[in-house]
Amino acid sequence: MKGRLRLWVGTALMCLSPSLLAQTILRTDTIQEIVITGTGTQHLLKNAPVQTEVISHKMLAQYGGRSLEDILAGLTASFAFNEDDMGSQMQLNGLGNNYILILIDGKRIHGDNGGQNDLGLIDPSRIERIEIVKGAASALYGSDAIAGVINIITRKYPKGWVVENESRGGSYADLRQHNTVGLTLGKVQSLTNFHYRHTNGWQNTGEEDPTQIGGRVITDSQNKTVNKNSLYQLSERLAWQPMKGMDVYADGMWYHKRIYRPNGKYAVADVHGYDLSYDDAAASAGWSWLTKKDYRLTADLMWNRHGYYYDYTSEKGWLVESDDPALPYIYYNGDRALQADQRRTMLQLKGVFPLAAQHRLSVGYDFRHDWLRAPLRIDSDRARDWTQAIYAQEEWNPLKMLNVTAGLRLDHNGQFGLHLTPKLSAMLSLGDFRIRASWAQGFKSPTPKEQHYRYVRDMGGVRLFLGNSDLKPQTSNYLSLNAEYRIAKVNISATGYYNKVDNMINLVTIPTNEAPGDLILRYDPAFVRQYKNLEDAYTTGVDVNVRWNAGKGVTVGGGYSYLKARGSVYDEKTEQLHRLTIDGTAHHKGNLFATWSYLLKGEKREERGNRIGLGLYGRASSTRYYENYGNGKAYHLWRMTGSYDFSRQKGKSTTSFRVEAGIDNIFNYVDRTPHGRHLGTTTPGTTVYAALTIRFHQGTKVKQQSNYSTLKQSKDETD
Repeated sequence: MKGRLRLWVGTALMCLSPSLLAQTILRTDTIQEIVITGTGTQHLLKNAPVQTEVISHKMLAQYGGRSLEDILAGLTASFAFNEDDMGSQMQLNGLGNNYILILIDGKRIHGDNGGQNDLGLIDPSRIERIEIVKGAASALYGSDAIAGVINIITRKYPKGWVVENESRGGSYADLRQHNTVGLTLGKVQSLTNFHYRHTNGWQNTGEEDPTQIGGRVITDSQNKTVNKNSLYQLSERLAWQPMKGMDVYADGMWYHKRIYRPNGKYAVADVHGYDLSYDDAAASAGWSWLTKKDYRLTADLMWNRHGYYYDYTSEKGWLVESDDPALPYIYYNGDRALQADQRRTMLQLKGVFPLAAQHRLSVGYDFRHDWLRAPLRIDSDRARDWTQAIYAQEEWNPLKMLNVTAGLRLDHNGQFGLHLTPKLSAMLSLGDFRIRASWAQGFKSPTPKEQHYRYVRDMGGVRLFLGNSDLKPQTSNYLSLNAEYRIAKVNISATGYYNKVDNMINLVTIPTNEAPGDLILRYDPAFVRQYKNLEDAYTTGVDVNVRWNAGKGVTVGGGYSYLKARGSVYDEKTEQLHRLTIDGTAHHKGNLFATWSYLLKGEKREERGNRIGLGLYGRASSTRYYENYGNGKAYHLWRMTGSYDFSRQKGKSTTSFRVEAGIDNIFNYVDRTPHGRHLGTTTPGTTVYAALTIRFHQGTKVKQQSNYSTLKQSKDETD
């Protein structure tokens, strides 16, 4: 009882304290931050017609997050994660991975095209800032943006040569290495990045859920809460400026991740005998041209591959049943079996045209082709799907105080035909007040994985997961109303939203006798889950954010998010609708921060000085609800960080050092829920970390900004 009281007192303090970190920047002059995600064109943050939350580079550096999951969960109240071996299981305002579009510099992240994205593909050290737009509020983005868009803006390095190294270490052998080498030769710039991450993993409990292993009581299992894992990533980008205003680029990426599953008493690997591996690759090329009339034309061609494998470790060999006679039936130590080979090709064409002082038009064409081969996981050897779309968006300022942005997107899917989705948003500026309203429709066709999935999981009882070839496309209606008050030292924002998804696709438990008879005879499953269209689903909620720059380098803030997420599925046996809570959602979440930054020795020049920074961060969540395996417990976690920056410039050479350290989960909270059930949080308790960053640069400085879809600011924007 005392634990619950402490939890809700902590949550209440967060909810009553000032501002969501994600929407603000530490310095008062960063009120002029330029954002681009909501409309695909430049706007000052305070004048963005589509509400946009920003996590700035300075906030990222002060928080010191180990991963993108850590950053988003710690710095916003709208996100939730439940990480496991299969991915991040991310949610934004109640909707999961399938409905969240993740971009890197405006381009889709490569990864699983039917479920969990591996956010390890994103190196935190390369992030300049993060922009978040909620709901299907823009015509620029297609099927995966029903819940919203996360745009990761990467750092743009100055001309000349640059060498950068970041080494970070923490509890449980939590290691991260980041290296960058940049070189400019005339009009050509090369940027090479290496990213390494490792953890030994940890175990919060040795207890197994007895309901999932035949009622046995086990307290000495070797299964871990987070398994040991390592990843390596190497990327190269070449950029060329053949003439003023024109940019050409080509880049490529290779990525490998292995998850080591434990051996020992009752461990999963004793039964299955394999580790999990991911091998990804990507390549892209593009061109952009900013004309003398401020027209911007862009073209991007992208290809990526996501490979998912079992690497077998059992010395005895493991028998695998298969319908494909070409596949071996027994796998031994050192063998590898393909689970999924997913490939995606995309073409994006876009033009932005300022037609007059009050009008700006964006038009574009997108093409996407998905290819999936998963002989052990789908009901056919291969599956394909394609979608193309055209869109137009008009930004209109009929009055200096009023902006109206309207758009249309026409999607053409190879299986489900044409679908038109309108978007409309407006912003009214009344001095220091901004009122924003948005209405948008969304469209999302079923993925090949959702249609053809067939997967068996054996953990103390067989669980059968099935696709559904009869799935219908999903459509959505999103409404939001935002009021914001912003002056130099105070920012208060409140947003109410309603997102209704028709024919929402979700895994639903079905009667065993409804599964195909041959699968029932072969596996005798304890239960069966199948992708189904829900009759209706909706998320509704309120986000309240406040921030106060208290002066003398002190900034405090916090945020609160209320969410209700429900759905209905038709029960053919009872001929009634069955109401359910969308898996993984919590009604209440909050976050809090207080930071202090001080420039030592009275140095005033930004390029030369020593700076110290301290931060205190807290986040909390109420119970997370699930249809199966039990709910995730409520929790609150607290974190302290400190940093010291040293920089010196001599001529065209700059040398900088950064030392940072932190303590996470100060009060040592650990969720001891037995294996097989859902966790509120996977934290192992109190952990510590330290990091050192060294950077050498010689050459000319360039302004830090994104270079993929920006335009000059109009006079009204810069006033």
